[in-house]
Amino acid sequence: MLACFLRHAEAGSHAGSDFDRRLTERGIEQAGRVAKFCARSRLVPDVILSSPVTRARETAEILSDAFGVGVIEENWMACGMQPEICLAELSAHVGNRVVFLVGHEPDLSHIIADLIGLHDPSALKIRKATLTGIEIAEFHVGCGQLQFFVPVRLM
Repeated sequence: MLACFLRHAEAGSHAGSDFDRRLTERGIEQAGRVAKFCARSRLVPDVILSSPVTRARETAEILSDAFGVGVIEENWMACGMQPEICLAELSAHVGNRVVFLVGHEPDLSHIIADLIGLHDPSALKIRKATLTGIEIAEFHVGCGQLQFFVPVRLM
């Protein structure tokens, strides 16, 4: 399985709560660039998993519209996602070739670091709308292979 981790696109700073922060115009453009990059690269998800937090869900929905693939909101992907839970939940999608996960920092750097056996997740700087692909053959720490790490500014 290729697990593609996408940090949500840019969100505004003003909302009733952190959960409700929406994408900015720039964030909407960033998510669109990711979708176009993936289409050009023939990187089409079989499934898109998203944090229920508004900015992540909106990012996932832009991808969903581009590819005609539904979004599954996962509460375990909300801010504070635990790497071991992510691995267990990912294993349920073993029949899929490409799985997109749209989430948050520092959660994504922690799971990516665990997957590739990197001991210090602070070595990863995952900016907004960065797409990271990890090939996963087995669902435990250190069994992933980094395939790509592409920030939106290079897409």
